[in-house]
Amino acid sequence: MTSSELWTRATADRYDAEETEMSSAAVLGPTVAFLAELAAEGRALEFAVGTGRVGVPLRERGVPVAGIELSEHMAAALRRKIGEDMLPVVIGDMATTVVPGEFALVYLVYNTISNLLTQDEQVECFRNAARHLEPGGRFVIELGVPPLRFLPPGQVAVPFDVSERHLGFDTFDLVEQILVSHHLTADGDDGRYRRDASRHRYAWPAELDLMARIAGLELERRVADWDGSPFTQESAKHISVWRKPVRA
Repeated sequence: MTSSELWTRATADRYDAEETEMSSAAVLGPTVAFLAELAAEGRALEFAVGTGRVGVPLRERGVPVAGIELSEHMAAALRRKIGEDMLPVVIGDMATTVVPGEFALVYLVYNTISNLLTQDEQVECFRNAARHLEPGGRFVIELGVPPLRFLPPGQVAVPFDVSERHLGFDTFDLVEQILVSHHLTADGDDGRYRRDASRHRYAWPAELDLMARIAGLELERRVADWDGSPFTQESAKHISVWRKPVRA
């Protein structure tokens, strides 16, 4: 078991309803197209497959997909959408759990590598990806760029959403590279709000590149979004692709 916080049944049951924007065609279309192109005719493995937000439409695109998921409750929500024969899932953590066979693509989306709260575990995640990849296969991560530039001196909190039904802000431990994401979400129409918080370890693109090198992977491409837009110093997130070399 890694340091990842385990998602509960309540969180799993409301996950899809609260992630409607991330499940929209505008978001999933470019995501699935990007991943399907990399998988080509091969198999894909999703680390932290969750409720199948990406894995199910990628499978419907014709790519054979398998998943690893730590939360049995999230996997149960996925299973209500698609059968085990179409998208098999192994319950376990993404740093150490092994799925049989080799894959052309391993991918980890929506900031989920940050659920591993230590650098050692994140390195092991890269090693686990490399373990599953066939020669020439790719490992893809979607991860936000830490928004530390928005922190005035002495401040440790940054808001990321202020809307009618949701208030979200992050607080930072700059020594341990730990981000705590805080959410106040309207819970019904009677004025009540639900408070949630989750811990994450943030990492810079250059740090991930070093983790990849430790795992024997090489950076092939880095873009700002699934549409392939260039990654710049203004980019809020990155999609990074590392390749497992083909040895002579």
